[in-house]
Amino acid sequence: MEILWWLIIIICFVLAFAGIIFPIIPSVLVMWVGFLVYQFTLTSENIGTIFWIAMAILTVILIASDIIANSYFVKKYGGSKAGERIAAVGVIVGSFIVPPFGIIIVPFALVIITELLQKKSLPEASKAAFGSFIGFLSGNLAKIVIQLMMVIWFFIVV
Repeated sequence: MEILWWLIIIICFVLAFAGIIFPIIPSVLVMWVGFLVYQFTLTSENIGTIFWIAMAILTVILIASDIIANSYFVKKYGGSKAGERIAAVGVIVGSFIVPPFGIIIVPFALVIITELLQKKSLPEASKAAFGSFIGFLSGNLAKIVIQLMMVIWFFIVV
């Protein structure tokens, strides 16, 4: 039975990383399922308060990484405040529209439209929208690093 539980944990961790490519998979939730399966099936001791606090903090950072990165790069590439906000909304909406491509296309398109409505030229609007693409890439890189930290920490603790 122990092998089955470990298999479920490993599958949860793999699915968490697949969620980076396919945002319809709730990466952080699946990661937590893996942690909780271990806690409630394979050990009689608490993994540790520091572990759980650290995982909670990393979870908040993980959830915010896409939105923060997208807004930051839209601003850095000349986008307006409205472009920053709409990029954040676009990431959330795009997660549910044509995954995994929606998370790239929706913010990009929404930022271009928003910037054009802000009376910016097409090259300026395109540059800000490109910032949303760079934000997507950086957000995903941050997710990979954070999730790796979480998994490695888990295996160090157990």
